[in-house]
Parts: sequence; structure tokens; C-alpha cells
Amino acid sequence: MRCPYCNQDNTRVVDSRPVEDSNAIRRRRMCDSCHKRFTTYEKVETIPLIIIKKDQNREQYDRQKIEAGVLRACHKRPIAVQQIKELVDSVETEIFNLEDREIASTVIGELVMNHLKDLDAVAYVRFASIYREFKDVNTFMDELKKMLG
Repeated sequence: MRCPYCNQDNTRVVDSRPVEDSNAIRRRRMCDSCHKRFTTYEKVETIPLIIIKKDQNREQYDRQKIEAGVLRACHKRPIAVQQIKELVDSVETEIFNLEDREIASTVIGELVMNHLKDLDAVAYVRFASIYREFKDVNTFMDELKKMLG
């Protein structure tokens, strides 16, 4: 970091603390050349994640959409809110670990179904029935057979 007073690049951090209500860190620095102090703010730069929908439209990633889908699938099931939060956190971690700027909604749907399958069979089937757009009872039964067999 260059000193704003003497333009030398030999500065050091004297104090660091998080900024309230933000994902930033406030740093007090001191220049080793002129001994003046100044403040800098460091913030994590996030790359926006774009979701490619089934109709090839693109929209920005929205965690609430995953949460809403999982909540609907888990409606009236003996699943704690904390378990749902952990499931969504796990899915989100997997999404961001892919390190792609664009990801297909089908990938996200499959990740959610993999986690729901381990959490609750009924919630899994509910989510899959909407996600996979079951057209009739036979496709629904095929999915149940895959799950049981």
C-alpha cells in the first residue's frame, strides 16, 4: 500500500478491526518513511453468479429461491429449520466451489435433490415432482422405484 502523503510503498498495518454492518476490515497504517498514519478499508470482492434457466434466460443467483423451494418440499415434515438452513448452506457452498460465473439451474436442482434424498424421502419426492415436471403417475412411480431400488 502506498502512503498518500509521501507516495512510498513501505507502509505497515498498525491496527485492524471489522467494520460494523459490513464485510469489510478497517486498517490503520503507518508509513515507515514519513511516519504519518492513514486508514484503509479492505472489502471482499465477489463475482456475481449468473443462473442459466431452462428457457436459456439468465438471472442473478438468489439464495432465497433455493430456500423457498426446499421449504415448500419440507412443508409439514418433521424437519427442523436449522436442518433446512444447513442443507441450503451446503448446496450454496457446492455451487460456489464450482467457481463458474454461470451455472445451469439444472445443476442446482440436482444438488438440492441429492441433499434432500439424504434428509427426507417425502421432501425429496415433492421437490423432484416439481423440478422434474412429472407429467403423469408413471413418471412419478419410476422416480419412486429408483429411490427404493
